[in-house]
Amino acid sequence: MAFTLRQLQYFIAAAEQGTVSGAAQNLSISQSSVTEAIRDLENDLGVRLFERHSRGLSITNKGHQFLRHATKILANVSDARRSFADERSAAGGRLQLGVTSLVAGYVLSDLLARYRRANPDVTVTAIEDNGDYLEHLLVGGELDVAVMVVSSLRDRMALQIDIFEVSPFRLWLPLGHPLATKDAIAAPDLASEPLIMLALDEIEESTATLLTAVGARPNVAFRTRSVEAVRSLVATGAGIALLPDLVYRPWSLEGDRIESRDVSGRLPTVQVGIAWRRGSPLPPAARDFIAAAQTHRTVRQR
Repeated sequence: MAFTLRQLQYFIAAAEQGTVSGAAQNLSISQSSVTEAIRDLENDLGVRLFERHSRGLSITNKGHQFLRHATKILANVSDARRSFADERSAAGGRLQLGVTSLVAGYVLSDLLARYRRANPDVTVTAIEDNGDYLEHLLVGGELDVAVMVVSSLRDRMALQIDIFEVSPFRLWLPLGHPLATKDAIAAPDLASEPLIMLALDEIEESTATLLTAVGARPNVAFRTRSVEAVRSLVATGAGIALLPDLVYRPWSLEGDRIESRDVSGRLPTVQVGIAWRRGSPLPPAARDFIAAAQTHRTVRQR
């Protein structure tokens, strides 16, 4: 039989999460539904999309090929739905939007520009705040949707999420730092280094947890809520930083070079996505924003 859009959604979720349980949790469905959808897809296509192992799923080469087609199909469907949306919805509306500080300057601008082009008559009201407060506003119905770090959500039962970027942590170093010349950098190598700590969202907590796990107490030289301040401090040799690749840029505002290196071992990741209140009817403007975010994910993956 021909595959369905729902099967494609379940397959993409499994590919992104790497486990059936993770995909099921993200989609708020049973694990058996995800397993059945993947099995039916593989039978229909006549190829193996995943290799199964004790830790979860590893996508195959054929699976990678099909993932590109699946994301494009869903993006085209979203575009088609928006094109034929009710004229009254397209003619206006209001979107109450929240965003966390970390993603405001790195994700929201492109996403919001795409949304405004497709929905020029929608009035967007945005608020930037920390994740806990945005969760409170979402649950209370004061926000329609929020673009935020969803890996640190406190109340997953009350909120629905859609992840569109997973960003690993990497090490930032000034040009010429001794660690930059090493073939492999491990977490214990960072124990004695002065650390520039970004105190945003769960970044500080994740960094401290990582270093504590290897028996090192973080040697924090400077703590700031500004990514640009981290860049400048690292570039001038005040310390090193562990930050998600999402916010990496190779130059500081002063024009100094910043190196980025992988660290071996199990580093945390940051999941960026869109969140909205579970079980609550969404206004057309919010539904269109979620569809734009899904298309935005496809574009960033290319």
